[in-house]
Amino acid sequence: MKIPSLAGAVLLAAVTAVLPSSSGASAAAAADTRIDIDVRAGLATVSDTAVGVNHAIWDSQLGTPAVSDLLGDAGVKMLRYPGGSYADIYHWRDHTAPGGYVAPNTDFDTFMAGARRTGAQPMIIANYGTGTAQEAADWVRYANVTKGYGAAYWTIGNENYGNGHYGSAWEADDHADKSPKEYAAHVVAYSEAMKAVDPTIKVGAVLTMPGNWPDGIIGAGDTGTWNQEVLTRAGSAIDFVDVHWYPGGSTPAETLTRTAQIQDAVHLLRQQINQYAGTGASRIGISMTETNVEVGRNTQPGALFLADVYSGLLAQGVFTVQWWNVHNGLGTVSEVAGETDYGDYGLLSSGNCNADNTVCQPALNTPFAPYHALSLVGDLARAGDRFVGTGSDNGLVSAHAVRRTNGDLAVLLVNKDPDAAHTVSLNYQGFTPASGAPTVASFGNGDDAVSTAAVGSASTQTLEPYSVSLVTVRSGRTESGSPKAPGQPSATVTDRTATISWPAGAAGLKYEVFRQNAGVGEQLGETTGTSLTIGNLQPGRRYTINVLARDGSGRQSQASPPLTFTTGTPATSTCTVKFRDVNDWGNGYVGSIDITNNATAPINGWTLAFTWPTDWQSVSSGWSATWSQEGRTVRVTSDAALAAGAAASVGFVGNYSGPNVLPTVFTLNGTVCTGA
Repeated sequence: MKIPSLAGAVLLAAVTAVLPSSSGASAAAAADTRIDIDVRAGLATVSDTAVGVNHAIWDSQLGTPAVSDLLGDAGVKMLRYPGGSYADIYHWRDHTAPGGYVAPNTDFDTFMAGARRTGAQPMIIANYGTGTAQEAADWVRYANVTKGYGAAYWTIGNENYGNGHYGSAWEADDHADKSPKEYAAHVVAYSEAMKAVDPTIKVGAVLTMPGNWPDGIIGAGDTGTWNQEVLTRAGSAIDFVDVHWYPGGSTPAETLTRTAQIQDAVHLLRQQINQYAGTGASRIGISMTETNVEVGRNTQPGALFLADVYSGLLAQGVFTVQWWNVHNGLGTVSEVAGETDYGDYGLLSSGNCNADNTVCQPALNTPFAPYHALSLVGDLARAGDRFVGTGSDNGLVSAHAVRRTNGDLAVLLVNKDPDAAHTVSLNYQGFTPASGAPTVASFGNGDDAVSTAAVGSASTQTLEPYSVSLVTVRSGRTESGSPKAPGQPSATVTDRTATISWPAGAAGLKYEVFRQNAGVGEQLGETTGTSLTIGNLQPGRRYTINVLARDGSGRQSQASPPLTFTTGTPATSTCTVKFRDVNDWGNGYVGSIDITNNATAPINGWTLAFTWPTDWQSVSSGWSATWSQEGRTVRVTSDAALAAGAAASVGFVGNYSGPNVLPTVFTLNGTVCTGA
């Protein structure tokens, strides 16, 4: 978490459209960007806790009617308390945080009164660093038995990997043993004590986001990473995992590219949960309870990042995303895209000044730019609605879409170009828009509020530079009488085939299987049965599919829940490759590759090739062969002979600046090898 300065703490004691008030770019201009939206590509359903923010006990405005109403107006449905790292020094019973500042009127009951006025559920952080399981259980008793608050979500600690075990220490931890093994043991004890009081609560454990420190690092005396150890030892005792994401970036442009990492990061995290958490791991949810930027926190880069990161995470099934923070205090003042940025992690102004009063923030509770983006996300992501697949052919324009329960479509478009407007064409798959101008709510660089108007058309809109717009497109057809969406599919996978199965629906239905593909779905086949085998797949490729049902009248259902699977490598081959990450330090690692010749004849000279799954991975150096990289493709070449049945080993130093998705498919002289 990001803690304010002491002075600040004490003082705190689709289609997007150009609106008429903007620069005047015409909605009729020729489109330079194509946006595809495929309602057949069903993603996650929006939870009733989706849009969240953090509250902190050093914020004197916590729970005030003015703040509660601002958060309610923005669609906030979850509030986290008592505030990041303060949670590990906070004692709820006497409302103290030894070593920290506690503002008046920020106790738990005040927080709950504010949450109720906002219309938000609480997420409470139990004190792990300096507290006990009994203290946490007593808090559950007070909240849900004595007061009847019905507080469902409880996390054990905050960023507890930052306790010095990996070399950096910012999180309070009085335990002599700082290891993930010790944390996991206490998570089990906390969960048992808390659920003995109220078995209906959900308990979360702190993990690290893939691609963020200390992901990949194995500490002294450990047998695995923080995530592996915690999930293996405490997976059966938890209901969700809790991660934070501060992606960094030295410029706004660099920061705004980092949201491209979301899908891979969530995929890796879900993969870790499924691999290590034991039986029933699929029940474990994911919460993102802190995120923010380092450049442009109060100005348009922060707003654009917020719109992208909330939408991207929620679409991937994260059940709540929470900004850090409501108020935080004045930081380093700069100018970003022509606007004053106060370096403040807060959504709302703290109204404070620097030490010599030469720079002051706007009046207390004035919304900063990210607040307005939050309000657009709050309108986009309504409980029960469903994210659907989108694609953009312009790296500076991102799109997110939600299918309303009434059949309408809401499209959030983010123009990350600070200098140019972009006119977009909106192309629909499986959706027919109604005629007439859609309703467009937009927030541009330097604006004081969101503007709303009926502009443009359902097929063409223009986005101002550095803007966020929410376009609501009415459906042009009725959905009444359509079949129900099929249930969750499953898959049996080889290297080149996948047999997809799903629960049977009503009699007389035909089922269609679609692959998600950047907003333009590809139909892979259809059947009147409840399974379909798909061929011609690529080894080691990740696929996401949906199943839809169609009745005899041609009416199509909404999409099934998504199914993501990765094809394997051949069961047998003339070569076998074993890839290992043998020593990781958080943004790089030593990799080892063992190559075995399974053929009956020697190989006189060989080339091993593989492709990195992402753009942020590379080879820094290699040994025992000649290494080269072009784009994502790596080639390892040797003139040496590899005898029948013999093995060779090569190694390299790899770099990564995001989630490190390891390659699984290797070819030896063009032949796909079996993975070991």
